[in-house]
Amino acid sequence: MSAQRSIDGVNEQVPNVARIYDYLLGGKDNYAADRDAAERLLAAAPETAGTVRENRAFLRRAVRRLAAEGFRQFVDIGAGLPTQANVHEVAREITPDARVVYVDNDPVVVAHGRALLTDSPRVTVLEGDLRRPAQVLAEPALRALIDLGEPVAVLMLAVLHFVTDDQDPAGIVRRVRGLLPPGSALILSHVTSEGNRAEAASTAKNVYDRSTASIALRTRAEILSFFEGFELDEPGLVYAPEWHPDGTVPFVRHPEASFLFAGVGRLPR
Repeated sequence: MSAQRSIDGVNEQVPNVARIYDYLLGGKDNYAADRDAAERLLAAAPETAGTVRENRAFLRRAVRRLAAEGFRQFVDIGAGLPTQANVHEVAREITPDARVVYVDNDPVVVAHGRALLTDSPRVTVLEGDLRRPAQVLAEPALRALIDLGEPVAVLMLAVLHFVTDDQDPAGIVRRVRGLLPPGSALILSHVTSEGNRAEAASTAKNVYDRSTASIALRTRAEILSFFEGFELDEPGLVYAPEWHPDGTVPFVRHPEASFLFAGVGRLPR
């Protein structure tokens, strides 16, 4: 990690899920422990690098779609480190006045995000816990940018698999849904156990158990349950490379190799 971006209080010896993700995307905001963890993932499942790229590509397509429809408010929960093609950058290609709030529960990630986005207007980075959505959405800094009387796009990208079953991820999404106005949207992606080789799944669990968060691989049916109360956009909940809202899906020989399901749901107006 470059000296100008280092932050006091960082434990360089414990792999951090946000910094592992950054490394897999080709970023530089990571330490040796993060790189070692990522390389173990890549050794067991080389597709992992493709998974994070597909997740980012899905973010771009979904945010562009909603911005083109007139969405101007985005809340990215579990945002991680700012990297390539951030939500505010993608949305503002279409909607220059888009307002974006990034939320993460890691204070170091939040401090880093604020430092990197200090010159971005109508963007803020908050410390908040996905497991306490009412508290997150009531934050004064969030409410200063986000009007909960108008449709909001909430992003939960590659974050719910860091929520264990006993923490009730489906219940968390239900509580978020109950706080959103009609016409709002949920953009969600989640790694899956379907199609995963046993060795890759075991290695992933081992790596993340030794990091700042463990990982829960889930089936498509389990991930689909998170969209209860939402109407899924076409093409539904599919492997990330297959999610193209205009219907022009490029040929992908093995979309399941992404190990990632993705979808967009809408609250009826």
